[in-house]
Amino acid sequence: MNPKRKQRLLLVLFIVFGVSIAVGLTMYALSQNINLFYSPKQIVAGEAPVDTRIRAGGMVVDGSVKRDPNSLAVSFDMTDYESTVTVQYTGILPDLFREGQGIVAQGKMDSSGIFQAVEVLAKHDENYMPPEVAEALEAAGKMPQPEAEVFNK
Repeated sequence: MNPKRKQRLLLVLFIVFGVSIAVGLTMYALSQNINLFYSPKQIVAGEAPVDTRIRAGGMVVDGSVKRDPNSLAVSFDMTDYESTVTVQYTGILPDLFREGQGIVAQGKMDSSGIFQAVEVLAKHDENYMPPEVAEALEAAGKMPQPEAEVFNK
């Protein structure tokens, strides 16, 4: 092999090796930042990883919201009408948050089975539901029907 071809071969191998390392590091970084969605049924079944950031969604159980009077801590139950998960959150909840409404919470499952939320998102009107929550409720056969609109004449 002449020196010019050897030099080109080494250059090509160096480029391929460098690109492979860059792609590997990028894939590793992306896998660390992914937020997968889990329904309460999947969380109770143990499919959700512990101490890994995930998104969970469902309906807020009526009568389950408990607020700490001395802080911004809130605890409530979230359901997909098959299973229920307790959520703890410290902070100001969205204005549209209320019992019986669909939410998506972002946070981590702790070792005691309680979802420690760092962010809670509520739907923005009575007809919208986050797609993941809608799919989970449809799978459970409990998708709420939209209320009929009444117009005053």
